[in-house]
Amino acid sequence: MTIAILALQGAFAEHAQMLHRLGVETFEVRQAADWQRPKDGLIIPGGESTTQMKLLRELSLEGPVREAIRKGLPVFGTCAGLILLSESHLATMQMSVRRNAYGRQLGSFYTEQDVAEVGEHIPMTFIRAPYINKVLSPDCRVLAEVGGHIVAARQGNQLATAFHPELNDDTRFHEYFLSIVRKWRHT
Repeated sequence: MTIAILALQGAFAEHAQMLHRLGVETFEVRQAADWQRPKDGLIIPGGESTTQMKLLRELSLEGPVREAIRKGLPVFGTCAGLILLSESHLATMQMSVRRNAYGRQLGSFYTEQDVAEVGEHIPMTFIRAPYINKVLSPDCRVLAEVGGHIVAARQGNQLATAFHPELNDDTRFHEYFLSIVRKWRHT
């Protein structure tokens, strides 16, 4: 199994480290030629969503990434990645989001919460995090809420979190994503 990690900006190295701990090969997508490599899934990391979207357009990656996701390529978006998957950007997940919902850097926080389909007491590190205002389809399922706000959702092969599971030692979220990838590979 090989997972592509969008490496235009943001916390992509931490995702690679987490996947390597789980014995999974990764490669970084920095340009259109990288996107052509065979892959079983994609991670869109945290960072700055406006910058990432601008670079996707400039590097002619926006269309190919959107098309692959729409055709079923499993994708895991964290923080800015959640924003990119939303209706206002790549529009592959039927959800609306609020950027920087928890404020500036000082509004960053850590908590643990149960997550449907993933497990109990999942560590959640929020850094200038968004949240999901609303899921816009029954196909987009809420997996977790914190303080009355949706912070994790799944729609088909798409998984999105407002927090950064790659910044903790707990591998369960990445394992959950890999289970989505395995199921997709066997269909």
